[in-house]
Amino acid sequence: MVIKKPKGWKIKLGESISVSGVCSTVKNLSKDSFEVEYMPETLKKTTAESFEKGRVVNLEKSLTVNQLLDGHIVQGHIDARGKIIEIKEIKKSKVMKIQAPKKVMALIVEKGSVSVDGISLTVVEAKKDWFGISLVEYTLLNTNLGTIKKGEAVNIETDILAKYIYKFLKK
Repeated sequence: MVIKKPKGWKIKLGESISVSGVCSTVKNLSKDSFEVEYMPETLKKTTAESFEKGRVVNLEKSLTVNQLLDGHIVQGHIDARGKIIEIKEIKKSKVMKIQAPKKVMALIVEKGSVSVDGISLTVVEAKKDWFGISLVEYTLLNTNLGTIKKGEAVNIETDILAKYIYKFLKK
């Protein structure tokens, strides 16, 4: 996949960049773009298989050790695809319900963290097979979630600490 490079970005070969939440390694570079490729496992678990020319994706460079942590720890290791099942507009914000597999829902809690298409968010509601997120105007204007529609798929990554705690307690 070839992606237009954002203005001012300096990118190196081999660098990891989040593309709508999917950890992606830069394979080739040109003046205005960079290229990544995905393994079959990535295509199976994420929305990357549906990426096509002109699609808006969220891009984020990797955090380095000398930067402050803002949000929760997101690795780009997608757990599953979710599906937008409801969108409500409330003034300049939106509340979305996202359906997710039960194995993912076991790791999602109200007021906990979740990454949707690479965006670190707070869970406002968590039920058996869906969770809710609330998006402020800034997020809607600066990410692909501002234009997403009911029925579309999104990449979901649960909190890494939740994964370790769940595994530890399961043993």
